[in-house]
Amino acid sequence: MWAFPEVFTGRFVRLEPLALAHAPLFLKHYTEEVYRYMSYRPEPSLEGMEHHLEALLREAGRVNWLIRLGDEAAGRISVIDPTPEHGRLEIGTLVFRPYWGGPANLEAKHLLMAYAFETLGVERVQFKVDARNLRSQKALEKLGAVREGVLRRYRRVGDAWRDDVFYSVLKEEWPAVQERIWARLKSF
Repeated sequence: MWAFPEVFTGRFVRLEPLALAHAPLFLKHYTEEVYRYMSYRPEPSLEGMEHHLEALLREAGRVNWLIRLGDEAAGRISVIDPTPEHGRLEIGTLVFRPYWGGPANLEAKHLLMAYAFETLGVERVQFKVDARNLRSQKALEKLGAVREGVLRRYRRVGDAWRDDVFYSVLKEEWPAVQERIWARLKSF
C-alpha cells in the first residue's frame, strides 16, 4: 500500500488530515448546490455532518484531507482506492461554494497529482463525476484531464441510479497538465 503525507502545503492551500472536529466547518458551508451531485448527501445538521465525516474516515482505501485556504476551510479532497499493483488512484473533491473558481481546488488537486506521479510513480490519476454535474466536468477539462466516457447506472444514490463520467491524466500527460496548472495558479 502507498503511504501519503499527513500534510501537504502549497502556495495557497494546506491539506491537513480530515477529522470529526471539522464537522462544524462543513455545516457552516452547507448548501444544496454543493452536495447536489455527491453520492452521499448529509443532513444539514451538526449530527448529519459528523455522520458524513465518520463515513468518509471509515471507508477502506480512502485517505482524506481538509483543504485550508489561509485560515478558512475551503472543502475536502480524498485519494480513493489507491491501487499500487495497477499504478492508479482516484482523486475526489468537495469544494465549498465561496471557493469555486479560486485557487483552492486547483492547487489541492495539483499537490496530490504531483505526489502521485512524481513520488509514487503512478501511471494514472482518475476522477469520476456525476454525469449531470457539468460544472465539475468543465473544471476537469480545464485542468487538462481527458474525458474517457460515461459508465451508465454506475452506482446507486439514494433511490436513484447515477451515471458517472470518468476522466484521467496519464503519466506521460502529467508534465503538460502541470504546466497548465502552474499557468492558471499564477493568475491568482
